Amino acid sequence: MLLFFILAIIIYVLMLTITIPKVMSFSGGLKILDMMPAGYTPEYVNTLLNALGEAGRNAYLYNQIPLDLMYPLLFGVGNCLILAYFLNKMGKLEGNLFYLCLVPLFAGLFDYLENSGIITLLITYPENSVVMSQITNIFSILKSIATTLYFIIVIIVLIAFGIREFVKQ
Repeated sequence: MLLFFILAIIIYVLMLTITIPKVMSFSGGLKILDMMPAGYTPEYVNTLLNALGEAGRNAYLYNQIPLDLMYPLLFGVGNCLILAYFLNKMGKLEGNLFYLCLVPLFAGLFDYLENSGIITLLITYPENSVVMSQITNIFSILKSIATTLYFIIVIIVLIAFGIREFVKQ
């Protein structure tokens, strides 16, 4: 559990400090698609990919995407196990709360689907389809919703666990 969590953090820090800034250095200040939790339009996708130029699109495809293909698995499994650990410590893992552990796995799945769309958009540029941009956007939003939901759930579980431990003393 801890290994997945630590590796996910390392990959995330590498993306935030190295690969994302590298890609954005080509974008003229435009955010990359991975970093737009509220979504984007097909017009924005084309504007971004045009602004990136060939070097920026290559940096996105060959620097950012490879790390982002490792991160969803590490995030999903690591956070699933962390949530399961605390639910188990509270004796709540056997009931319906077990299904909460699936939320980070869905976040990871949506991240993979988003990445697949971004790869397609990068490879097919400049012939991007509006439909592919819209589908990728949907997965970006679903990833953001699932990730946010997971963090709300884990905060509530940790607070409940903390209260439970405090009351036991």
